[in-house]
Amino acid sequence: MKQAPRSQAPVGVCFVRGVDERRAIIRDAAVRLLARREHSRLELARKLGSRGHPDDLIEETVADLADDGLQSDDRFAQAFVRSALGRGQGPLRIRAGLAERGINSDIASTYFDLDADEWRERAASALYKRFGSAPVESRADWARRARFLAGRGFPSDVAAKVLGSLDRVP
Repeated sequence: MKQAPRSQAPVGVCFVRGVDERRAIIRDAAVRLLARREHSRLELARKLGSRGHPDDLIEETVADLADDGLQSDDRFAQAFVRSALGRGQGPLRIRAGLAERGINSDIASTYFDLDADEWRERAASALYKRFGSAPVESRADWARRARFLAGRGFPSDVAAKVLGSLDRVP
């Protein structure tokens, strides 16, 4: 026997109900989002806003969730950085991703305690995964690899150290 699809209330319905009921609907939606993965405050507010909930109630609800420990920008930043490092992303791209999601630079820098040598190792690992152990054969190949690292979010000085001097390339 097929199960009927779960219906969601139309967007406009939450504006007709009482304030307490609207708060409960918003909190329920937020908790469901947070059950899937961590969200920053900004992400959570945007997603709830896109569902047609009133901004003032969204702000209250998100603040309550943070006070209750259900939402944390610190936890989100830690999970985001861990995931991005696992995907081979560099510091510039990770910082930009956190800023885009409303995480300030103080929180972001807490989870970035890698030194220059570790970033070079990560850049070299990303290059190896993409290009294997084949040596740089031409200036165009060097530039292509440098663009790859830049796209991953590694600074140009890290790319230059990993790829070696352009003067040595035929």
